[in-house]
Amino acid sequence: MIEKPIFYLKRFDWALFGSILILLALGLVALYSIGFGDGREGLFLKQVIFCFIGFAVFLVFSLTNYAYLRSLSKFFYFAALLLLIAVLAVGTVFHGTKGWFNFGPINFQPVEFVKLALIIFLAKFFSERMHLKKDFRLIAQSFILVFACAVLIFFQPDLGSSLVLFSFWFLLLFFSSGVKWKHLFVFIISFFLVAIGSWFFVLAPYQKERILTFINPSLDPWGQGYNVFQSIIAIGSGQIFGKGLGFGAQSQLRFLPSAHTDFIFAVIAEELGFVIILAMFLALGLFFYRGFKILKKTEDSFSEMLVLGILTLIFIEVSVNIAVNLGLAPVIGITLPFLSYGGSSLVIHLAMVGILESIALRQTKA
Repeated sequence: MIEKPIFYLKRFDWALFGSILILLALGLVALYSIGFGDGREGLFLKQVIFCFIGFAVFLVFSLTNYAYLRSLSKFFYFAALLLLIAVLAVGTVFHGTKGWFNFGPINFQPVEFVKLALIIFLAKFFSERMHLKKDFRLIAQSFILVFACAVLIFFQPDLGSSLVLFSFWFLLLFFSSGVKWKHLFVFIISFFLVAIGSWFFVLAPYQKERILTFINPSLDPWGQGYNVFQSIIAIGSGQIFGKGLGFGAQSQLRFLPSAHTDFIFAVIAEELGFVIILAMFLALGLFFYRGFKILKKTEDSFSEMLVLGILTLIFIEVSVNIAVNLGLAPVIGITLPFLSYGGSSLVIHLAMVGILESIALRQTKA
C-alpha cells in the first residue's frame, strides 16, 4: 500500500506541491498580520499547527495507492451522512450555524469532510456508469446522492456549502458524461421551481437579505451590504504594492468582518497589493495547470473522475470566494482554499492534493 521513498521522490510533482506552498505561505503571512495586529495571535499559531497536521495527512494520501479509495468510497459517503446527522443533533452553533463539533480548543467542521467523501464516492459512481452517458438515470441517481448531503447541510443552516455541492455535482456530471439539452432544460426549470418555492417557504429572512443585498448592496449599506463595501474598499486601497504588512486600515481596525476567513483575499490585496495578488493567481494557475497535466495522463476512469472532482471543487470555491470579495456574488460563507483560516478546510484540501500526488506517482503515460 505504501510506496518506497525513492519511488516517491522520483515521480513526485514538485511544481504542484510548490504552488500549494506559495498559497499556504501567503495565507500565513496574512493571518500573522491580522492576528498580531489586533491581539489575535492564536489565529496564526493554530493555522501553523493545522499546516503540520495537513502535511501529515497529505503524506498519508500521497504515499497510499489511490486505487484503495475505490473500495472505501461507500464508507466515506455513509460516514459523511452520519457526521451531518450527528452535527445537527449535538453540534456547536457558531455564527448562527450548527455545523461544528467542539473538541476543546479544536473545532471540526463535517461539511469539509463531506466534500472529500463526495469526490471519492462520485468518482466511483461515475466511473462504473460510463455506459450510461447522457442517460437521465445517471442524472437522477447522482442528484439524489448529492441531495441527501446537501439538504442536511442546508438545515444547519449553511446555504453556501449546499450550493457549492450542487454546483460541483452539476459541473462534474457535465464534464464527465455530458448532458443532453432536453435533460439540461428539465434540470434548469426544476431548479427555478425549487428556488421559487424555497424563497417563500424555506429561506430564512437573513438569507433573503443576503440575496437582495447582492442584487443591490445599497439597500443595506450598514448591514448585509457592509461586508462587500469594506472588501471593495480594502482591495482598491491596496493598489500596486499595498499599504504594507500590518498597515491595512480595513483589516487592522476591524472594519472588514471575517477578515481571516471569507475576506482574506481583500486583506492580501490591501496590505500586499496587486503584485502579490498576481503571484497568488500565478500559484493557483500553476496548481490547476499541473492538475490538468495529471488529468491528461490518467489511465483509468476512477482516477480521471478523482482528479476532475478535486479540480472542479477547488475551482468553484476559489471562484466563489474571490467573486464575493469583489462584490460579484452574495456572501455565502465560502473560504479561500489553502489561504483562509480553518483547520478542517486546510487538512481536507491538503488531503485532496495528496490524492493528486498519489495519482501522479502511479501513472505511466509519458
